[in-house]
Amino acid sequence: MSQQVHSNNTYSPTSIIPNESSKATQQAAQQANNIKPASSRKPIIGVNCDIDGDKPRLINLSAPYIQAVKNAGAIPVILPPMSEEDLTRVLANLDGVLMIGGADYPPDLYGQKNDPKTVVMDEERWRFDILLAKTMVDKTKLPFLGICAGSQALNISRGGSLIQDIPTKLPEQKVAHASKDGWQKGFNKHEVSFSKLTKLKDIYGIDKLSVPTSHHQCVDKVGDDLQIAATADDGMIEAVELKGKRFVVGVQWHPERDFAANQQLFKNFIGAAQEIANSDGKGKERETASVQSRLSAE
Repeated sequence: MSQQVHSNNTYSPTSIIPNESSKATQQAAQQANNIKPASSRKPIIGVNCDIDGDKPRLINLSAPYIQAVKNAGAIPVILPPMSEEDLTRVLANLDGVLMIGGADYPPDLYGQKNDPKTVVMDEERWRFDILLAKTMVDKTKLPFLGICAGSQALNISRGGSLIQDIPTKLPEQKVAHASKDGWQKGFNKHEVSFSKLTKLKDIYGIDKLSVPTSHHQCVDKVGDDLQIAATADDGMIEAVELKGKRFVVGVQWHPERDFAANQQLFKNFIGAAQEIANSDGKGKERETASVQSRLSAE
């Protein structure tokens, strides 16, 4: 279900007040008059999560993702795997989505056989991730930021493919995309170059940036309606974005691990979410529902 933009943003609490003079009704009306306008509320950002273990299965989410969203001025909420119907309902109450890093997506999603170096993530997670990325782009106008695996999910959902193992493709690596102990063991840093005439180039305002990175896969064939936004010195694609003005961006590096150097990325992402929060009336609808609930309780 697409996000609905309401043309009438005028909120009148009297339109929901019953025709009675009870003290409770008057108090509720006064409370409604004191409600801050929707433009003042923080945007709400959904963040997907990892699924670990068997008995019990655990939801896992690295704290820096959450902290980066908060630092940029938004409220993060965790999105566990759910049905398409439930996701549609949830997205109607969000102002943006951030997709996190993780292990690998099954290569058959993009028409390849499994490489021995590929480490497929939990099935419940990857199925939801692809659904989330596709639904976000096709059925909403919400801003989207994909980090590492989140960027790969965006590309796969648009019909793109991945390089399954960079060291296999480039045995004589000029760029270390992960720590010397492997992509699951820690981070390295290398430079990325921003492509001209892209949102990322405008956001960062520089040609190159040293970024924290930990991955062995990356975008190969770019998905439909996406364009390359950054590359590493070895030619590997480090970022993609949706063509046009809408904020749909995937970065292969981990900006949450160096917020100071990447704060403009998060602020632009949250800024796009703030526009959704301000313009579509959802905040007023939520506040109106709260007043109605108080009236019903009296």
